Amino acid sequence: MSTPEVKQKLQKTPHKPGVYLMKDRIGGIIYVGKARDLRKRVGNYFMPSRKMRADLKTRALIDSIHDFDTQIVRNEQEALILESKLIKQYRPRYNVSLRDDKRFYMVKVQLDAPLPRFVLTRLKKDDGARYFGPFVHSTALKATLEWINREFGLRTCRPKSPGEKEYRHCHADVIRRCSAPCIGKISAEDYRTRINEAIRLLEGKGRRDRLNGLRALMDEAAGKLQFEKAARLRDIIANLEKTLSPARSFSRGRGGVPSTVNPSEDLIELQNALDLPDPLHIMECFDISNVSSNHIVASMVRFVDGAPDNQNYRRYRIKTVQGQDDFASMAEVVRRRYSRILLENNVAGTEESQESPLEALRRLARDGKSPLHLPNLVIVDGGKGQLSMAVNELNRLGLHDLPVIGLAKQREEIFRAGHSDPLLLPHDTGALKLMQRIRDEAHRFANNYNELLLRRRVTESLLDDCPGMSPKRKEALLRRFGSVKRIRKATVKELESVPGIGKKTAEQMTSWLQTKK
Repeated sequence: MSTPEVKQKLQKTPHKPGVYLMKDRIGGIIYVGKARDLRKRVGNYFMPSRKMRADLKTRALIDSIHDFDTQIVRNEQEALILESKLIKQYRPRYNVSLRDDKRFYMVKVQLDAPLPRFVLTRLKKDDGARYFGPFVHSTALKATLEWINREFGLRTCRPKSPGEKEYRHCHADVIRRCSAPCIGKISAEDYRTRINEAIRLLEGKGRRDRLNGLRALMDEAAGKLQFEKAARLRDIIANLEKTLSPARSFSRGRGGVPSTVNPSEDLIELQNALDLPDPLHIMECFDISNVSSNHIVASMVRFVDGAPDNQNYRRYRIKTVQGQDDFASMAEVVRRRYSRILLENNVAGTEESQESPLEALRRLARDGKSPLHLPNLVIVDGGKGQLSMAVNELNRLGLHDLPVIGLAKQREEIFRAGHSDPLLLPHDTGALKLMQRIRDEAHRFANNYNELLLRRRVTESLLDDCPGMSPKRKEALLRRFGSVKRIRKATVKELESVPGIGKKTAEQMTSWLQTKK
């Protein structure tokens, strides 16, 4: 929607590379994109002709746009890195690509190793290693790293401390791709000097001189009509330019990345809106995912001071509910979560004392003796039904006064125990945005778990559903026949010859497998 405010904002958007974030009426980020020219790219969304030519998905996106933000970067490579980071962070519903957990490659070198080497990795760990990147062009990066190893004579073998034994099985030295420090052809000090020179190049130091030297060699080869050599040098130069062009990594919490929430202010606003006595230091939110009746799962996400506490996320497989029943599933997961907190705090038997379980848990938390703290607010994804189930389970556990609300998706209604009418907060308030964020995070976490179980189910063997099957029998059958196809072709007598399978079981298996063709 092109409003006067949006038009004015668009006029101030520069003709520079960057990333844009499209927002809906409630301020949620619905699409993240990159652009070589932000003004032109964003302006296209507000042109009537663009909407008329667009497909249904793009039309729906354009109709949902109410505002936008931009983030300026230095080049297209940085734009791609930042776009990927923001898509993974916000998971906008109109973005399809880059939403998985796959990351750009980085180059890692463990400098405290006896003979360091460069390796590719997608995940940066706190292991004391030196990391370079991320790098957008994976093909160019691999070719560049291969050239660096060959140019500086660096080892590529896997052993941490290679020696004479490993050298006997290695041909890198023979084809002049390694300086063979493992057998002392060069000293460890000289090898580290080479590593440091390669590191300087990956840092961008001496990049221009190195490229100029390669261009001179390419021109010389072309002048001597050595066109294959010149072509190889041309490719090396192109890969180096792609790989070593400067780009920031945009680590979370740095680089001025725009955010949709202000945690400290939003927490106070939410506390006041719900009229709660205690600050919302800890919030927990539950969601049920029942895409199929085979795997009904639930998630619990925990936010501390308005930020995700990923280490304390929990996921559950529903055990006591048959079929798709969100109400009963919510009751089970709330019961399991808070009975576990009572048990770990050894508060399960306080019903006979004058102190309630909730008071006991709060006291233990104040004294620093609680291994697992209760939240200050429980949020369930759903309306009155889910809320009622959660309240009933908390009452049974003695947690009568633990604040709990239900957040319904359709109109973002907030249901509270003891109130017949829902609470409706303005869509532009930080309090509602914060609840939406925790609710959406719980939904994402539950769906991811359901997808994981579905993928596992697809890869499970047909034998798992076969009558009389056990893990040991399944293992013995696959070891003997190698595949389900061969097991299906086997006779009853052949199946009987497998340890642990009698004649009756073999006959049942044969009959059942014939029906599954």
